[in-house]
Amino acid sequence: MQRVKLDRIDRRILADLQADGRMTNVELARRAGISAPPCLRRVRALEEAGYIRGYHADVEPHALGFNVTVFAHVGLNSQAEADLRAFEELVLAWPEVRECHMLAGETDFLLKVVAHDWDDYQRFLTTRLTAAPNISHVKSSLAIRSSKAQPGVPIDVEAGPEADGE
Repeated sequence: MQRVKLDRIDRRILADLQADGRMTNVELARRAGISAPPCLRRVRALEEAGYIRGYHADVEPHALGFNVTVFAHVGLNSQAEADLRAFEELVLAWPEVRECHMLAGETDFLLKVVAHDWDDYQRFLTTRLTAAPNISHVKSSLAIRSSKAQPGVPIDVEAGPEADGE
């Protein structure tokens, strides 16, 4: 993976694509102040360098019947690296788990789980999550509402090269 030194144009491209991944290359180029062919080359270079991991649609969960979001705080009996990885591998197979974060502190993992309703989540909890090997405890927190769900990271288009972490 080749590292790209980000300039203002690259940061503008990243900010615009993060806001609207379906933006046409022509519109992206116009916003960045360059022509379409070099814009496309820059996008490909940003993809190859790993700055852009992918593109996706932001799907409305309720429209598909997923009316419950639960954050499950999971504790494991063992925090040996092999056991941590085994749990992470298991979680990959559970489509209702939309996010999995390993944490420092009292909780080993925080899972974001979607379900059709509370009974659906309880079935997942009892038949899969608490039944999984190495689980010590699970604390469930039901999300009442979400006031912000912004993907990605804040991108300062006007920042200098030091903003790239180099």
